[in-house]
Amino acid sequence: MTEAHQDAAPTPGTSALRADCGECFALCCVALPFTASADFAVDKPAGRPCGNLRDDFRCGIHTRLRDSGFPGCTVYDCFGAGQKVSQVTFEGRSWRSAPGSARQMFDVFPVMRQLHELLWYLTAALALPSARPVHPAAHALRAEIEAVTLRDAGELLGTDVAALRGRAGELLLRASALARAEAAPGRGKNRRGADLLGARLARADLHGADLRGACLIAADLGGADLRLTDLLGADLRDADLSGADLTGSIFLTQPQLQQARGDAATRLPSGLRRPTHWSA
Repeated sequence: MTEAHQDAAPTPGTSALRADCGECFALCCVALPFTASADFAVDKPAGRPCGNLRDDFRCGIHTRLRDSGFPGCTVYDCFGAGQKVSQVTFEGRSWRSAPGSARQMFDVFPVMRQLHELLWYLTAALALPSARPVHPAAHALRAEIEAVTLRDAGELLGTDVAALRGRAGELLLRASALARAEAAPGRGKNRRGADLLGARLARADLHGADLRGACLIAADLGGADLRLTDLLGADLRDADLSGADLTGSIFLTQPQLQQARGDAATRLPSGLRRPTHWSA
């Protein structure tokens, strides 16, 4: 990626909002901390390279992360922030070749990650035909945020991400309500933020439901109808999605799928891929 700083904000394509590790200086493996737990085999402070990181910025155990005690790495997604910081903000200079910029690069990365996550959600809202009344405002905010991502490192660190997140959140709520109301009028249940830890929801009719921010850890959603369900921020760790229909589910991300369990019968929204650890 050789994109340079620009005054005009281009429209981000979905590919620009997916991690391209080959264009990144392994920022998630260095900038972020992790603690020894079920997700990570060892402790690592922020700013220190993971012991599995090779000199070419690739992971030495990438193909066996789960078996090596690092499942947390398999569910992380920077939404393309890594390559943006590496190739745009710092113009291809790595923290190894320019160690004096390392601290700033590591500080910018989580800011960029939040901005790219917002871009991903706004792009998803623009893909909802029923949310057309919200599209002009979503387009404008997406362009504004994209312009912010092209600022220099110092300006990025001064970004009021919380304010941008608040504005985006209002638009996403409206987009979700419009999409769910048209697809399943009068049917969508409001379970926003619900505690459904370990809930038995096998074959449940959740078509068009609002499960935004719900705790669904270890919930049994086998065979459930989750079509056009709003799953923004829902915690799907160890949730069973075997045979569930997630067609058209709203604001579902790849990291959420990576945290869950499923099988070959699980139906996914377009643009998301079946995790390799799911059963056949």
